[in-house]
Amino acid sequence: MSTDAEAVERLTAAWGRIEAWLHAHAPASAALLRPPASEADVAAAEAAMGVELPATLAAWYRIHDGMDEGHGGGILPSDMTMLSLDELVNDYQLHTRHWEGEAGIMPFARKLGDIWSGWYVDARRSVPSYGKLGYWSVESGEEPHPWGSDGWPLEEWLTEMAAALEEGRLLRQPDGKDDKPHWPVLTVSGGLTWADVRDPRLFPEGGTVLDGPR
Repeated sequence: MSTDAEAVERLTAAWGRIEAWLHAHAPASAALLRPPASEADVAAAEAAMGVELPATLAAWYRIHDGMDEGHGGGILPSDMTMLSLDELVNDYQLHTRHWEGEAGIMPFARKLGDIWSGWYVDARRSVPSYGKLGYWSVESGEEPHPWGSDGWPLEEWLTEMAAALEEGRLLRQPDGKDDKPHWPVLTVSGGLTWADVRDPRLFPEGGTVLDGPR
């Protein structure tokens, strides 16, 4: 089995756990998941950008073509929402053609209404951060996440996210450190968000902190 195939298998298993958890505990968030993208959709997006998606990111889009707007909190940490393939292409072209962004940096998720920062996956096969997670912003450019590393492999990030939801705890980085402020919280509308429980100003009104297995 190839490395790409192994990574896709891990991502598919991790996302299956996350989606099962959402349907059981955060149905408002589960309802935001879009239908799968087709092989033709993925190929068209790659052709439009001139870059092949990492195998794991392409596999994720074949499960769901991003997420719709909804309950006010993103399913992903930092309240990010996964873009549809069409939105990914638009944002990628904006970054590379108008903002002089690095080719191969895939800005696949951001907060609703925020075009200035978000999560990316590195699609440059020639670098150690290929297929790994990072955070971009207009002010600071692209930085692997966690900072100081090559980035977090997408399939491992989702695996850790699944564990955090199932165990009711904040995310932990690959080195075991807390990935603050990413603590899962259930909203009053039945959705999932991620909050900094240390700062009441940032905590959603009426939210419930996950503090144990569910």
